[in-house]
This record gives sequence, C-alpha cells and structure tokens, in this order.
Amino acid sequence: MKKILINHNPWEIRVAIVRNNVLENLFLGQTTDTELERAFFKGKIIKVLPGIQTAFVDIGQERAGFLHISEIDHDLAINRIMGPDQVEEIKDLEDEPKPKVSSEKLDISKILHEGEDLLVQVSKEPVDEKGAKLKTCFTLPGRFIVLTPNIARIGVSKKIEDRAERLRLKEIITQHLPAGMGAVIRTSAEGKNTDEIQKDLSFLISDWNDILTSYTTITSKSKIYEDVNIALQVIRDHLDGDIDEIVTDSKQNHDDIYKYLSKVAPEFKYKVKLLTDTSDLFERYNIDQQIKEALEKKVILKSGGSIIIETTEALTVIDVNTGKFTGKGNLEETILKTNLEAAREIVLQLKLRNIGGLIIIDFIDMNNQKNRLKLVTFFEQTLKELDKFQSVVLQVSEFGIVQMTRKRSGKTLMRQLTDVCHCCSGLGRLPSVRAESYKILRALKTQLQQKKYNKKQLFFEINQAVFEFVSSIEFNSILELEREFNCTITLVSNNQIDRHTFKIKEN
Repeated sequence: MKKILINHNPWEIRVAIVRNNVLENLFLGQTTDTELERAFFKGKIIKVLPGIQTAFVDIGQERAGFLHISEIDHDLAINRIMGPDQVEEIKDLEDEPKPKVSSEKLDISKILHEGEDLLVQVSKEPVDEKGAKLKTCFTLPGRFIVLTPNIARIGVSKKIEDRAERLRLKEIITQHLPAGMGAVIRTSAEGKNTDEIQKDLSFLISDWNDILTSYTTITSKSKIYEDVNIALQVIRDHLDGDIDEIVTDSKQNHDDIYKYLSKVAPEFKYKVKLLTDTSDLFERYNIDQQIKEALEKKVILKSGGSIIIETTEALTVIDVNTGKFTGKGNLEETILKTNLEAAREIVLQLKLRNIGGLIIIDFIDMNNQKNRLKLVTFFEQTLKELDKFQSVVLQVSEFGIVQMTRKRSGKTLMRQLTDVCHCCSGLGRLPSVRAESYKILRALKTQLQQKKYNKKQLFFEINQAVFEFVSSIEFNSILELEREFNCTITLVSNNQIDRHTFKIKEN
C-alpha cells in the first residue's frame, strides 16, 4: 500500500511517500521561509558583466539574482539583437533542434541593459553568499505536462518508450497548444486521455496569462507568481493510480488538498484523510526513525551484507560488502546475489537521500563477465522502474566499479538536516540547529495536545543555540501554539541542556 503522509506544523511541512510503511521519499519545506524556486519576479537589471556573460537582477530579495547568457531565452536574445522579424518559430515533434545561434556567440551587453525591467524565473534557490539563479526560459509544471510558454518545442519524457504513445501525446499537445508555446510531456501523461491532458494544459496557460497581466501592473522588484506549497507540489508530481491514501494531520491542509484535487484530479479527492487524534503522524508510521537511519553511512541489507555511503563535494562513493552473508552455493553466486540486493537498495537510498551528480559504486568483484552484465542490466532496470530522475550508468569494470550520474535536484537530505561538525574540522556532521529546534517544537506540540500540563503559564527551557533560533526565526510559531492551546509559553535559555532536549516548568 502506497501513501502520501503530510505532517503540517506552524514552522514546517514534511511530506513522506511510503510503500508498505517503508519510507521512499521525503520532502521538507519551512512555512516561514519564502519559496523562491520556480517563482516569477519583475526584476530590475542592476549590472551587466560582459566578461562573464552574466547580468545581476534585483528581485527584491536580500541578494540580487544572477542571470547567465545560457539561461536567456534564445528567441528573446535574437529579438533584442536583430529585431522580431529575424525570430523563427521552432516546433519539433521528435528531437530538440540545435540552437540557431550558440549562446557563446552572443554578447549579453547587447541583449540586456542596466536599469530596465525584466521578467525572470528562479531556477535555483540562493546558496550561502550567492543570490538566486535566474532564467528567462520559463517553465510551469502541471500534472501531465510542463508548459514552456516562450520555447516553441514539444518534448516527451524518455521514460515513455512506446513510439505510438509518444506520437499520440504529441498530437494532443500540438492540437491544443497556442502558437509560440511549447511543452514537455511528463511520464505521468502515459495512458491519459485527451480531456485530462487538455484540462492540465488549460490550467497552465491560464496561470501564464495571469503572470503576463501582473507583470504589466506590478512594481519592479516584486514577486508575481510562486509555486504551490511543498505538500501540493508532491501531490501534483507523484499522484498516480497506485496512491492509496493521502493522510494529513492538519485540517487546513486537508481542506487545501481537497480543494486542489477537486480542480485538477477529482477522482483522487476522496483518498484524502485527516488524522483526527492527537498522535504524531510520522511517529505512527515510524518515519522519524527511518529518517534517522537515512542519515547513517551504513545500510544493512536483509541478507546480512551492507553498503557504505560517503558523500563529498565532488562525488558520492558507495561500497558494497558481503558482511555476514555467506550463501549456500559457490562464492560467485553469493557475490552476485549480494550485488543484486545492494543494487536495488542503492537505487532506494539515492532517491531517499536525494543524491545526485557523479556516483562511484564499488560492487564486490565478480570474475564472470555474464554476471557483471546481469548486474548492470538489473541496476539500470531498477533505476528506470523506481527512480524518476534521469541517470546514466556505465559498465562494471574488471575491479567491480560502476560509474554513474544522476540528475541533481535541490539539497541532499544530509545537507537539509545536518550541519558540519566544527570540532572535527568537517569530518563529521551534527543535526542542524534548525532540525533540532523543529524536533523540540514538535515534541512540545505533542505534549500540549496530550494535555500533560495543568497550568496555563509554561517556562520552556532550551539550549542557547535553539533559544536564539526559535526566538528570532520561529517566535510566531510559539505565538500560534499559545493561541491554539490557550497558554503562555516563556522561552528560557539554559546552556546546561543539550540541543536535542528541553524542560517544561509550570507556574
């Protein structure tokens, strides 16, 4: 049984996809953070640097975003340089055509000028001291398609392999797509009828028209449009026939999901369930424990073998060990069985941990070439079946090494939930202050729900680092807990308390 579990708190939204109570995917979002990825802004160009072919655009955030020449819509560039009469419409039903003019041959200073307004979309959130990465090659994701309103090309997910189905889907889009627009047909569109796809397309076109209208009326350096919250994003991107239930512990979240599904997928709205008791949704399904295990380097296989996962800035290295597993046949058979089990687990761990980029896997050496081929074939097939992200796998070397790449998407689970340990010069990691703070707030909420305290005035003693985070970033969440449970919560800093715990005193 496959379920989407949504844990909604004033400070965060956590979404888990589980199959038979085993965690497959985890998505995290902070309700207090501004959602920037995929958001549209009316930006103002403040600096154009031809030397690095980059423009800096003020979008009203703490740091200006940066727009590289490669992220500028080709037709926009040619239009600004040569005039609109030189721009050709491109619509290809098979393979994406090569750009008419390489971005390397364009001069950004002839395309963009300081002081002018420009419609931009965030393609990557700000990181450290870097501002948001911007683009003018716009995308609007839906259930079945991704609308590319200013790129007149039609593409189909490579995971849809049947040629007849690819042609059918392209034909549907071609008939209903306005001139000058394009689309990428998602894997979820396979087998869907014309009405379903047309409905999805109409929603996206309507959103795009609203964006264009808002751009003409809104002031510079303002947000025009943002994607739905993380819960609705996950539902949109992962909703398919094998989802049995969508369970949330928030009445507001339940109503929002029901309203959203009534509009885009009414056949699923009755699968939305509201947890009505005071139990913790993630505790009920043992999600927190599985998250903890997903942060460990070592993963134990059912056979007794294990895999070790080490991630660096440059790449991820995975080592496969037989461990206690000795098998009942010969050594080669034992090794093959362990490698096949490890291959499937590696796919699951890459998904769960959100690991992308270059990945090196050290499988156990096998002498038989047929077994090496069998392993790679199985690994590729498992990636195709279980992982929606694009990946490329090379053959097993004579030393049992497999090289692969997997598309990056956001931060790894490790980076989201841990900080570098400064005591060991970055060799280890500790749970982040944010993660520890949210864990403590969830525990406090649970205790309040269970009516463990009789007095209305509570003194909430927490570690200094947690105190500083909660009092500055999540104080509104404390106020919301006070309103919900009709009490007064006073924050108290106590460095004698570890970051992962707290004390409550009643008055």
